[in-house]
Amino acid sequence: MLTKEQLADFLHKNGYKATPQRLAVYECLAQTQEHPTAEMLYERLLPSYPSMSFSTVYKTMDMLHRLNLVKRINAGEESFRYDADTGAHEHICCTKCGRVEDLRLDLAPVRKEAGSKSQYDVQSQELYLYGVCPACKMKK
Repeated sequence: MLTKEQLADFLHKNGYKATPQRLAVYECLAQTQEHPTAEMLYERLLPSYPSMSFSTVYKTMDMLHRLNLVKRINAGEESFRYDADTGAHEHICCTKCGRVEDLRLDLAPVRKEAGSKSQYDVQSQELYLYGVCPACKMKK
């Protein structure tokens, strides 16, 4: 993940202004492991940035995704979740509470088999696993 200075430099080099709101949106995402939606980020930022609109947060997340600075996660919900960790990793999603967590699995054998069976040059993958998290299991 980038520091504020690194992010500002990257944005400038790619033709974007490094506004305080854009820097705050990225920093808020980078400081959490929760994989928030744009709505969740907006709610967290609103007390510190009362004049910031939801549209600003949404457009910032779209821009950061296009610049490959954040991952967009489709966990089967109505809106995307976001992850500042752009390295290769998988996600596990709770079907009860919606919690999304990172997983680190060795998918090299799967990519190799997929490439062999399909004749594709497999370059990346997205894997989502679904189940009930420990906290929700305890509530039963």
